[in-house]
Parts: sequence; C-alpha cells; structure tokens
Amino acid sequence: MEFLRSISHPEEVCALLQYKFGKIGSITPKVNDEQPCRLTARMCYHLLSKTSRSFSAVIQALDGELRHAVCIFYLTLRALDTVEDDMTIPIDVKMPMLTNFYQHLHEPGWKYTDSSEKDSIVLEQFPSVVEEFGRLDVLYQEVITYVCKEMGQGMAGFLQCKVGTIKEWDEYCHFVAGLVGIGLSRLFTASSLETRVVGEDTALANSLGLFLQKTNIIRDYLEDTDDGREFWPREIWSKYAGALSEFKRADKREKGLECLNELVTNALRHVPDVLVYLSRLRNQSIFNFCAIPQVMAMATLERCYSNPAVFTRVVKIRKGEAVRLMVDATSMDAINAIFDKFARLIDLRVPIRDPSAAETRVLCGAVLQRTSRAQATHLDSHPRFLPVYTSFFLVILALGWAYWMGAQNVYHKLTDSF
Repeated sequence: MEFLRSISHPEEVCALLQYKFGKIGSITPKVNDEQPCRLTARMCYHLLSKTSRSFSAVIQALDGELRHAVCIFYLTLRALDTVEDDMTIPIDVKMPMLTNFYQHLHEPGWKYTDSSEKDSIVLEQFPSVVEEFGRLDVLYQEVITYVCKEMGQGMAGFLQCKVGTIKEWDEYCHFVAGLVGIGLSRLFTASSLETRVVGEDTALANSLGLFLQKTNIIRDYLEDTDDGREFWPREIWSKYAGALSEFKRADKREKGLECLNELVTNALRHVPDVLVYLSRLRNQSIFNFCAIPQVMAMATLERCYSNPAVFTRVVKIRKGEAVRLMVDATSMDAINAIFDKFARLIDLRVPIRDPSAAETRVLCGAVLQRTSRAQATHLDSHPRFLPVYTSFFLVILALGWAYWMGAQNVYHKLTDSF
C-alpha cells in the first residue's frame, strides 16, 4: 500500500527500496555489531524496539557508549510518560509516582504491574532498565536522573489543570520535550562526541524539543480530544470557539483552520533555533539522530497547515516521503534544502484573510532567508532521473512491486546475482 501511495514520486520509491533492503546508513543499527551479552541489556533493546515507533533505529545507529546511554534515557522517560498517560491510575497515586519516579532508578528490582497503557511493558520490565542504568558512567547517570526528576515534577504540576496560556503551553512542552532536548544535548557532550557548547546552550536544546512537541500536539488534535485530553492552549483556541471539541463540526471548520494556522505559526518560531542547533553538531551519528525527527516534524507541520483533515483524522506524511527524508537528512546542506522546501510550501498556501497570515509569512521568510544559501541538490530542484537511467528505474520499480506483493524469492534471486 505504501508503495502505491508513492508511485507518482519516483524518488520515494527508490527510498522505500533502500529501506527494505537495509541500505539506509543513517538508521542502520550498530548494536548488531556489538550485541549485548547481558540479559538485562538485551531486554532493554527489546523494550526499545517494542515501544519506539520512530526512535529505535536512530538510537541504535549512535556511536559508541552513547548508544546505550540514550537507550536507557529513552526507556526511563518512556516509563515516566506511560505513568502520566495512564488514566486508570488514581490521581492520588499518580501524583507522587510522577514526582518521585527518578528515585526508582536507584531501586534495584522496582517495577509497576498495574498499568493498562500500551507501553506498560517498560514499567513491568523496569528492573532491567535499573540494572543497565547502574552500569552507565556517572556523568550519564546524573543527566538522566536530573531530567527524570524535573520532568516528573513538571508533569505532576499539569496533572489537574489544562493548558491555558501560550506561556503555559511553552512550559508544558518544556517539561515533556524540551527537557529531553536538554538531556540529550548533555549526553552528547558527556560522550565527548560533541563540544561543550552543545550541552551548555539549553535555550537551543529546549527549542528543539518544543518544535517536535508542538507539531505532535497540533497533529494529534482528533486523538486527544476524542480521549478527553486538551493540549491546544485555551488562549488561542478560545478566540475561535467556545470549546476545543467544536472544531470537529463542519460548521466550525473555517474557524478551526484559523486556529490551526495560528498554532502552526507559533511552532514555526522554533525553526531558526533548530537550524542553528543542527549546524553545531559534528558527529555524523548524532547529526542523523537529531536531524531526522526535525525534518519529519517540518514535513508534518507543512502537511497540517490549513488542512481540514486535521479535524477528521490523523494527518501523516507518506511512508515513502518519510524514508526519503531519512535518506536525505545527513548533511547541513540537505537540512537547509528540506526546511527551505517546506517553508516555501507553507508560504504558498497562506490564506489571504487568515488572521495569522502576516506573521506566518514573516516567519517563513525568516526560515527562507536562513536557508537561501543552501545547495539544494537533495530535493526536487533539478531532475533526479535522467533518460539514461529510465530503463534501469523501471526494472527496479518492477522488482519493488513484486517484493511488496509478497514475492520474497525475487529479493533472494536479486541478491544472489550480485
């Protein structure tokens, strides 16, 4: 199905084939080359693959000991997030669990088996996380403990109140995502793979997390409102409706789009910080790890902008497009080109009478000014498939179609012939 969705985009078809044949270096797991021998370590990577939809591969592609530190960091925060999301845990139980969760990192054997959330396996197998946490260098332990403590206390603070002002929106996004950016940046510096400024510039690292989180919140409108959660800030949506859920109604669609566009515009403010942050990274595996989620977010934000489908379904980019971004997002020139492309697409679709139109254009212009010197050789700025390669592409296309239809023997015959 994903192959068919990308059939009119040849570059995506090639990217999908690369992905299927394991030829994308930016997300090729390195852990297989250094398979952990400890049962607890193997369990952690099993938990990583079970609970991470998008980060598992890029985490396992990180260099050296940083890979394991980030794996444990991710699982710790995944466990904490699972507690926050579990609506079956009573408030009087959940509040102290969130506030004191960081202490469990130092309690061998601690686990929680009463969660009904989809990622409850992390809480049930948390003793393995605790065991591997204790084996990390003390610098990594300090960073993970700090972020877990701050995040848990921040989550607890928002447990019984909805996001009201834009300032509170930024604050909530800081606790659930900005702290992740700060923690990761400090882990990068602690590994000596990146310079001190990466870990010390918390403003940029925070902005990196806010961009991802705001994009997710914007995209997940329908899922969150259906579940009774409200993460769109009241200060914005109350200008367009009496209740956030009203945007699901057809007669509120125009106002819903105006609200949506104001939120997208707010998220665009973080893009210049994202570009500066990425430009400072020197290690290729860290660059890939940070860049891939950011370009995915930019593509998703563009897809959501002025799109009424946000109120009726979950808006997603095509899998082929996602894989294409993974393939491309390996250099700063490519990142500039990608952000340039999606900023232009948003700018072209700004409704004339949209209340946020002027600010949206200003922010898109700021992004385009920053990316104007990009060598846009990684996108659609020139033909990728010259006539001499047409026949070759058609052969690859046919083989890809057969593979996706379940003809696994085609793949084996192809690889045997090399």
